[in-house]
Amino acid sequence: MKRDRPSLTAHQTAIMRAAHQLLDNPIIFKDPIALSIIGTQGASDIHSRKRKFNTRLSCYLRAIVVARSKFVEEELSLAIKRGVRQYVILGAGLDTFAYRNQYSVDGLKVFEVDYPATQAWKRQQLNAAKIPIPKSLTFTPIDFEKQTLENRLLKVGFKTNEPSFFSWLGVTMYLTRETMMTTLKYISSSTPADSQIVFDYIISPSSQNIIRRLGFRLLAHRLAVIGEPLQNFFDPNLLVKDLKTIGFTQVEDIGPKDINTRFFNNRADKLRVGVFGHLMKAQL
Repeated sequence: MKRDRPSLTAHQTAIMRAAHQLLDNPIIFKDPIALSIIGTQGASDIHSRKRKFNTRLSCYLRAIVVARSKFVEEELSLAIKRGVRQYVILGAGLDTFAYRNQYSVDGLKVFEVDYPATQAWKRQQLNAAKIPIPKSLTFTPIDFEKQTLENRLLKVGFKTNEPSFFSWLGVTMYLTRETMMTTLKYISSSTPADSQIVFDYIISPSSQNIIRRLGFRLLAHRLAVIGEPLQNFFDPNLLVKDLKTIGFTQVEDIGPKDINTRFFNNRADKLRVGVFGHLMKAQL
């Protein structure tokens, strides 16, 4: 990311969640705040450029965005039933969970962790949309490449002796492997049993045929041009092994076939995930 500039991909991701509310039927992930938080221009673009959102690539990207959000909130609901009362959103972007948090009455505290410039921009978006900031939410600014998650969370009242749920969506592919593993090691070593993380990641393009690699190269080039290049790819089996090595006892990789079966089965439209995106669930 370019210094002191909010993430462009965070905005595009939010626009995809908002577009899902308008263009897809049935809706997989209901997010009534999505259209408000992206701003009037973002909402206008969805209405006026519908063809842009219905290309194959746009549908693939929108599908993984809404599927991972739906999966996270389903897993969070299960964690809350087990007694978890701390939810940490790593790389929150324009995520809207904290502003429609139905579990605040149960005492669920939400920590939004993100790059300072992105977080400041989000607060401007919230203010413009007249979306109130709930008392259950704590903003936690961080530069993942320069600061540790441990230090930032401790400064804002995060309790390491309580089981917690972490989500990390649309972030790992932009970080170095070292930075990503340092964060995962902190979670595995500093939070108690029953803590959990769900994150998404991208498999290596070299594992796919030449047509898919060319399509992926085009997307990667677009991201590099806006200053947010992809840096990190994984082999699913090796990643599962690494997570178990650092202390996670229950690890599950959810690949494209399983995602499509779970969320996009028997749809008449084009909405389904492509071959590169995976979800990972790891619990202590």
